[in-house]
Amino acid sequence: MAYQISDECIKCGACAEECPVSAISEGDDKYVIDADVCVECGACEATCPVGAPAQA
Repeated sequence: MAYQISDECIKCGACAEECPVSAISEGDDKYVIDADVCVECGACEATCPVGAPAQA
C-alpha cells in the first residue's frame, strides 16, 4: 500500500527531495503522495523530521 502524509507535515520538502520516483508534490496544507507513482520504498519516511509519511 502506498505511503500517505499525515497532518503532522511541516512542509519542509525533505520527503519530496528524497523520493526516487518523484511521487511527492506540494499540496495546499501539506505535501501529498501520488499513490499510483509511489513504489513504497520508505525513503520519505526515513528522511522526514516529524514522521509524517507512513504506509496507509
